[in-house]
Amino acid sequence: MGAIPGASTGDDGRDRRHAGGSAGADAARGAGGPGGGTRSAPVPRRGVFRAGRRPVPALAALTVLTGTLLAAALPAALPPGSPAGTTAHAAPADFPGGLILVLDASGSMAEDDGTGTTRMDDAREALGTAVDALPEGYPTGLRLYGSESSDCTDTRLAQPVGPVDPGAIREALGSVGPTGNTPTSLALERAVEDLPEVPHGAIARRTVLLISDGESNCDEEPPCEVAERLAGDGVDLRIDTVGFRIGEEGRAELECVAEAGHGTYYDAPDGEALGRELERAARLSADGYRFEGEEVEGGPDAGAAPALEPGRYLDRIGPGETRWYGVDLDEVSTADLAVTAVPHPGVAVNRRDGLRLTLSDSSDKLRRCVREDVRFGDDEGAMILTGAVARVPSPGGTSTCDAAGRYLLSVERESEEDSDGAHWPIELRVAVEEPLPDGVRPAASATSYGAAGPDAPLPTDEPVDIEGGTGFNDAVELAPGVHRDRLLPAQTRFYRVPVGWGQQLRYRVEFGNEPTLEGSPGSSWVRTVAYAPHRAPIGRGDFRTERPYRGEESAVDMGTVPVTWTNRYESSAAVAPVRAPGDHYIAVSLGPGATEIARNAAIGVVLRVDVVGEELTGPGHDATPVAAGDGDEAGAGDGDADGERNGDGGDDSGTAGDAGAADGAGWGAPLLAALAGAGAVLVIAGIAFAVARARAPRPAPARPATGAVAGPAAGRGVAGIPPGAPGGTHDGTNDTRGDR
Repeated sequence: MGAIPGASTGDDGRDRRHAGGSAGADAARGAGGPGGGTRSAPVPRRGVFRAGRRPVPALAALTVLTGTLLAAALPAALPPGSPAGTTAHAAPADFPGGLILVLDASGSMAEDDGTGTTRMDDAREALGTAVDALPEGYPTGLRLYGSESSDCTDTRLAQPVGPVDPGAIREALGSVGPTGNTPTSLALERAVEDLPEVPHGAIARRTVLLISDGESNCDEEPPCEVAERLAGDGVDLRIDTVGFRIGEEGRAELECVAEAGHGTYYDAPDGEALGRELERAARLSADGYRFEGEEVEGGPDAGAAPALEPGRYLDRIGPGETRWYGVDLDEVSTADLAVTAVPHPGVAVNRRDGLRLTLSDSSDKLRRCVREDVRFGDDEGAMILTGAVARVPSPGGTSTCDAAGRYLLSVERESEEDSDGAHWPIELRVAVEEPLPDGVRPAASATSYGAAGPDAPLPTDEPVDIEGGTGFNDAVELAPGVHRDRLLPAQTRFYRVPVGWGQQLRYRVEFGNEPTLEGSPGSSWVRTVAYAPHRAPIGRGDFRTERPYRGEESAVDMGTVPVTWTNRYESSAAVAPVRAPGDHYIAVSLGPGATEIARNAAIGVVLRVDVVGEELTGPGHDATPVAAGDGDEAGAGDGDADGERNGDGGDDSGTAGDAGAADGAGWGAPLLAALAGAGAVLVIAGIAFAVARARAPRPAPARPATGAVAGPAAGRGVAGIPPGAPGGTHDGTNDTRGDR
């Protein structure tokens, strides 16, 4: 997902700040971002619709160019097997990568743990707890070292990596009698060989989780050097370590192994802590971001940029590297380009680390259309980081990037020397909007929260247990109501809520009192970010989206203005992204520092979700409520359940808006009348209008008239013209910090 500091000035002169993994508090006042995450855009499927998704209660079909109207009503539906009013868990599908547990079973593990049991007994119980917490089917294995002899070659695979089998792992542990030395380096070498190979073109996370109570005592290559060699660029392998009742020398060695292996060191002074930290490490491995896309290799310079069609793509980027990609656009289409970077969760980063996205034309001067900086904003640890830029033709066709031709996206990774140097896997999404038919006059922009403001009542039902997704691709759908989940330190959970024309998303995330570690003075953070269907982060406006976390009761709130086509012309980041109906995303994040606060492996969260207002039949000024069943309007929205026009079929984090940005007069009749006769561009925005799920195919809409294209929202990350401003470029900065 999902974290967000940095500031820059946009073309409209506004100071823009945005947090990369979450919607930071700075974000709403011209800042943004979700926990460790950022902004991203999903990939759409042309003509493909997903079964088992809860459609909007009713819908109207688009008017074809002849003006024929077709109305249809859809009953609310949940995934098969889900009782009414409940929400299904995320389906893990195929698990990429895998986990190998590597246990030090040397003679020292036979020592008393201080409570009358041995360290090995503690390890058996803790490992059993950890594997019980893994998702069914997650590839997991067990390797032991020092368990049979004092020979420094003593290491064996006790349970091969395969679908997790807690019973078999417990059985393997039950026969272990701590005996020998500690050949840590050899055990690491063999453990990496135990893990499955990553298929060509795939991105997977393989994890080695090493548990030891002391340093290596064999004459071998130092474990830290072995870890560095094995992990390499770290794009698909991390090495986590847990020190159990360990001394200073052993701790230093394991900390070095984790750092060199692009992983995390966990300290476990007793059996309870060992179980907690093993569960956290194992679950973070299993709950890694689910990537979707086609492999692509970005060019090292503009001349080598591969041309991308609409769709999703997977690449990787190292510290200080820049990747270039091209996209061919006509003069009337809007394009959304998003990049999601997924560092290993919680590894060392600097607050200034992040991505710089620049969209430019392909002229000799590479004239910049828009630039977006996405940074972590704090040094607590890495989280999912997402940035997005958009090219929206201006109303008069006079902006820098209105012409047809090739446009170039450059993705630059900025990283401090003391930050983790692993290459980041990145998911790119390219989506192109379709035009609105001639004759549709969009409604005026909606810039006020109205009934969905901070004081709006929220559902009080009994909570339904859910498990959120790992990212946009597997976000779990939420119906209005109350939902309960659990969150690990350094984790972002993703959810999606269908929101139609004229409707507003409103939700609150609540954190209760949790047991805390004795003597823990620490503070971390909790945060949330809302994303539009095209995955643009929505500025927080009047809401509080981030708060400190100390194990006490707390809550963060978020809401949106009504979904309105003309919102794209507004300068506020709390308004401009709310421009199309479909699944709106919720990202909820817990800071990595919570590891030193929470006594339980994960903490409980409650989400109160509502969709406010009647759904309208389309974007027009004369649209009627869907429930009326007649008068459906042309241009109500067209596309698949996942997004705008794209080529692949079917895509932690936050933004900021100006405080009070949701207030304003809106774009009114004079502009809208001009747009109506010009065939304004409809933003299908990464996710189709929900009514398209049951609508029969229709002919492609007419092309907008030349020179009369609707302009872009002037918010952060959008190449376009702010209201009343001349054409030009836009710069924005996004950080993951927000208010604390």
